[in-house]
Amino acid sequence: MIYPDTKLEEKLWGEGYRVVVGIDEAGRGPFAGPVSAGAVAINSSSEIVDIVRDSKKMTRKRREEAFDLIKESVWGWGIGLVSAKEIDRVGIQEAVLMAMGIALRGVEDMVGSKASYLIVDGLNVELINEYPMLKIKEGDLNHYSIACGSVLAKVERDRVMGKYHLKYPEYGFDSHVGYGTKKHIEAMERYGICDIHRRSYKPVAKYVEEGI
Repeated sequence: MIYPDTKLEEKLWGEGYRVVVGIDEAGRGPFAGPVSAGAVAINSSSEIVDIVRDSKKMTRKRREEAFDLIKESVWGWGIGLVSAKEIDRVGIQEAVLMAMGIALRGVEDMVGSKASYLIVDGLNVELINEYPMLKIKEGDLNHYSIACGSVLAKVERDRVMGKYHLKYPEYGFDSHVGYGTKKHIEAMERYGICDIHRRSYKPVAKYVEEGI
């Protein structure tokens, strides 16, 4: 198991960047539901939650536990959600950027200051205007504030999809949370698509064209 650390955050603090914000997204690939982003800033080792890992390396129960502890412990946090309809309107890249912007503003509101530096998971993300920013491959695996952001984004999105499951139980959103699993594809074949499907995604668009 790889444990995320705060070495990068500490390096940036030492260079004078007071508000270092780690950001990650969840839900870029699903056929349905929103894309989400989580952002976190810490300014002390006392804010570290020991159980935090890359959200993909944690069980659902552990993520839920970490989600609450992160919000209770860190200096600032924010979560951004952008709907499927907005994803269809602007494209997934712009939607991810919008979600990250919402999450970032949540952090800034909590700490009462503009972010000094952003560290963001993944190389396939757009730059956020007016901020120094470092894009990091496997950032959620290695850097603590990004790992926290990944947990916030994943848990919040899973909870939203759980609520959608109550509205559209035939699709099984509580299990696959909108990803293109066999179960989900079979449900689309049988029931067509619903309001939270991303019509701009090729596997979904065929059902729009066929009028299903």
